[in-house]
Amino acid sequence: MWMTPKRIRMEVDEALVFRPEWTQRYLVVEPAEGDGALCLVCRRLVASTRERDVRRHYEAEHEFYERFVGDEERAALVERLRQGDMSLAAVLTPEERATRAGLGLCRFLALKGRGWGEGDFVHQCMEVLLREVLPDHVGVLEGIDLSPEITRQRILSIDSNLRSQLFNRARDFKAYSLALDDQAFVAYENYLLVFIRGVGRDLEVQEDLLTIINLTHHFSVGALMSAILEALQTAGLSLQRMVGLTTTHTLRMIGENSGLVSYMREKAVSPNCWNVIHYSGFLHLELLSSYDVDINQIINTISEWVVMIKTRGVRRPEFQPLLTESESEHGERVNGRCLNNWLRRGKTLKLIFSLRKEIEAFLVSVGATTVHFSDKQWLCDFGFLVDIMDYLREISEELQISKVFAAAAFERICTFEGKLSSLQRHMEEVNLTDFPAFSIIVDELKQQFKEDQKIFDPDRYQMVISRLQKDFERHFKDLRFIKKDLELFSNPFSFKPEYAPISVRVELTKLQGNTDLWNEYRVKDLGQFYAGLSGEAYPIIKGVAYKVASLFDSNQICDKAFAYLTRNQHTLSQPLTDEHLQALFRVATTEMDPRWDDLVRERNDS
Repeated sequence: MWMTPKRIRMEVDEALVFRPEWTQRYLVVEPAEGDGALCLVCRRLVASTRERDVRRHYEAEHEFYERFVGDEERAALVERLRQGDMSLAAVLTPEERATRAGLGLCRFLALKGRGWGEGDFVHQCMEVLLREVLPDHVGVLEGIDLSPEITRQRILSIDSNLRSQLFNRARDFKAYSLALDDQAFVAYENYLLVFIRGVGRDLEVQEDLLTIINLTHHFSVGALMSAILEALQTAGLSLQRMVGLTTTHTLRMIGENSGLVSYMREKAVSPNCWNVIHYSGFLHLELLSSYDVDINQIINTISEWVVMIKTRGVRRPEFQPLLTESESEHGERVNGRCLNNWLRRGKTLKLIFSLRKEIEAFLVSVGATTVHFSDKQWLCDFGFLVDIMDYLREISEELQISKVFAAAAFERICTFEGKLSSLQRHMEEVNLTDFPAFSIIVDELKQQFKEDQKIFDPDRYQMVISRLQKDFERHFKDLRFIKKDLELFSNPFSFKPEYAPISVRVELTKLQGNTDLWNEYRVKDLGQFYAGLSGEAYPIIKGVAYKVASLFDSNQICDKAFAYLTRNQHTLSQPLTDEHLQALFRVATTEMDPRWDDLVRERNDS
């Protein structure tokens, strides 16, 4: 990963202190106590003293004040705000206020996955409320239009605004990575969600949705590749800045000769860029080797049980926890593929395992087959699957912790691989201490089949664990290849220079001899430390920091999109264009706020 780093002269990094010029530029002052910047307009404290955070707050909330251009105008504005004169904040006309309120409500409807037509219902509810509580203010609703067509247009406007912000930041990315998730099934169509993680000059990390691609219309890998390249070009990004790819482990993504990853790696080859780092286990870890682990098609059987319970056992009190969790995940209607993926998450399987006696009694009462409950092999496979998927759930939840960088995430992967080796040994010794559900099934079967000396075959399950180990090795082999680089990034002061590549030894030795930097390293997190590291004094180390920081360190944003899809699949299955679907996914996953003043201005100009 240290091969041919690109030497670029970088500007001196900004100090993490309040700057006096921000007062006129961003309308903030230094607070009397504590760190941060106090906004003179809304009186909110911007916790960080990085200019980018102060600028974000100003652009998102108070860009209206950009109309005050001259130095004298800005100085007078600051003085009035210091004295508490908030009359300027009321410059918005009633029509503009109504427009802003309508935009905010449309965004809220999108976040909650509500249909376009529900805006009118919300409007009616607000009207009833105001008539009873504040009858003199009912008129404020007259300018708020929440009709289906207007709601659709406003969601597209919000999407365009957020996308524009992303593209503006993307042009300053020093390095970026892509996450490709092809497990988004909406109604009868399959979509590829393309997420981007970029790193700015001061190691500011930005994760967002880049685009969605309808796989029905882009079936071939070549068509997919063209669509991704077009999205990157629109964002002003070149493949030469791409550092990593994280994907699902489907053949479409990782096929040896015809997978999308192979094509993208070929396109990204350049004398001045690193080889693209690829790992395919972060996204939907519950699906990793699921067909190998689910050796008896247990998920399909349980899926049929859940559908039957939702249709014929909805009033049974023993099933209420299961139904409540299912409804919170999927709403009232269940998509079969999403249901199967949900069941593969260990927490749900454990709940169904605890209800197996009740489910058997329910199946008998409705005349359904219960042959599985008398099948010794099937029951053993069920207990084993519950335990293994629970371990996969634990590591998947650990990988949802963001802002830790890929080095820490890879440590968790290595720890889990050690756990798999331990499970392998215990199964070989027929020690079921680490298999609680499997152990319960075996004990029950021993009571039922007292004359049978061999309840299960350990070799069967050793083989499954072995497959899982090989899957982890294969899916994370690129991270293993750069393991020492990740260690150096995480612990630059304890890494021995003789183990580092020749090109970085001089800088590393110089870094480790700098007492001031050592003191900073001890009190700051990695991001803050590398953000403050001089790009002029340490160009190679700083360049590598950009690249390591750009690698996806969690599956959080993809999990957020998948949760939004499963929870709102009924709404998303309504007739929607790909453009509207992309807007909904962007609103649901982004951490950026729309620039409301821009949206209001555009609305009034149209």
